[in-house]
Amino acid sequence: MSEAPMLLSLLQKRRSIRVFEDTAVEAETVTMLTEAVLRTYSSRGNDPWEFLWITRPELLQGLSRSKQHGSTFLAGAPLALVICADESKSDVWIEDCSIAATIVQLTAASLGLGSCWVQIRLRPHDEKISAEAFVRELLDIPENYRVEAIIGLGYPGEEKAGHSAESLKSERIHTNGFGRSRQ
Repeated sequence: MSEAPMLLSLLQKRRSIRVFEDTAVEAETVTMLTEAVLRTYSSRGNDPWEFLWITRPELLQGLSRSKQHGSTFLAGAPLALVICADESKSDVWIEDCSIAATIVQLTAASLGLGSCWVQIRLRPHDEKISAEAFVRELLDIPENYRVEAIIGLGYPGEEKAGHSAESLKSERIHTNGFGRSRQ
C-alpha cells in the first residue's frame, strides 16, 4: 500500500504529550494555531466558543492545579489553550468546543508540537468547587461561559511511538447494524 494520506499519517504518530521542552512556542506558530481554531466549524455556524492563550508561568502553574488528577503537567507546558463557550449561543457548545480542541491538537502535531487534553467540564477541583469554577476564577472568565477543556502545548520533551495498527480495536467497527456485518 502507498504512503498514508497526510492526516492519517499524523494520526498514526500522534500521542498525548505531557512533558515539554523548556522552550517557548514562537509567535508565528501561535498565529497558525490561532488561525486553525478560528477556522473550526461549529453547528449552524454559531461559533459559541472563546479561546484563551496562556503563556504566563504563574497562570500555567494555577491551571496545573485546576483539578484533582490529570492537570499537573500544565505547570511544565510553555503554552495552554483554554476553550470555553457561551452556552446560550448553542445547545451543542460541548461538541463545538471539542471539535476546536481536536483541530488545535492536530494542527499542533503538524507543526511539530506535542499536546494533551485536560478535561475541565464536570470535573472537581476539590470537595467544594468544580474545576470549571476554579479556572473561571483564575482567568476572570465571565459566569455565563462554560469551560470545556484546556490543551497543554509545547515542543515534546518525551518520545512516544504511535499506536500500532494491531492495537486498534477493530471489533468496535460495525457495518449496517450493531454487532454484525450486514451486506
